[in-house]
Amino acid sequence: MKTIRICHLYGNLLNTYGDNGNLLILQWRAREHGYNVDTTIVSLDDPFNPDDYDLIFFGGGQDYEQRIVSKDIQHKKDAIISYIENNGVVVAICGGYQLLGHYYTSAVGERIEGIGAIDYYTTNQDGRYIGDITIYDEETGFTYEGYENHNGRTFLGENVQPLGIVEKGFGNNNEDKTEGARYKNVFCSYFHGPLLVRNIHLADYIIEKVIHQKMA
Repeated sequence: MKTIRICHLYGNLLNTYGDNGNLLILQWRAREHGYNVDTTIVSLDDPFNPDDYDLIFFGGGQDYEQRIVSKDIQHKKDAIISYIENNGVVVAICGGYQLLGHYYTSAVGERIEGIGAIDYYTTNQDGRYIGDITIYDEETGFTYEGYENHNGRTFLGENVQPLGIVEKGFGNNNEDKTEGARYKNVFCSYFHGPLLVRNIHLADYIIEKVIHQKMA
């Protein structure tokens, strides 16, 4: 039986609001599609070889942990960008989402560097965007239901599509009706709770992307 190799990027540091549930859903759906699953945590000082993985899951954390990750991930930056540009599949939630962009501003106003793999940036605000959210994915025709809880306000670059258009809730910045980001086979979101538990159709869509890449 074939195996899907998952990299849980900084999985021992970034797992806010039960984001790890996304990983459990991906593992379960991969097995339902007839694959074994091999999951590896890649963390501080560990090398990242893009040829070793079929899927990256990158969760969110608090500013303290994300500041540590921000410094370490610069050493993995080129390899992660190479993986993404070669259509590697990534699921990134909240802090993971922010760190794939150019930078984000913490709750105390400190600029924390991302790796600039995708063209967007994130600022902070005085309050938080909290509550139920519904978005529509124009690429797939899917609707996603979830819960958002974030201080960051993310603004996408011209060539970056959102994961969905906000029908209810705040989304990336409460201005442009976008939520999350899509770039090649990267799926980013501020949904917590976690995203894929309430949206199994998206989990299956992501697993199909992984299988397609393995067969390419």
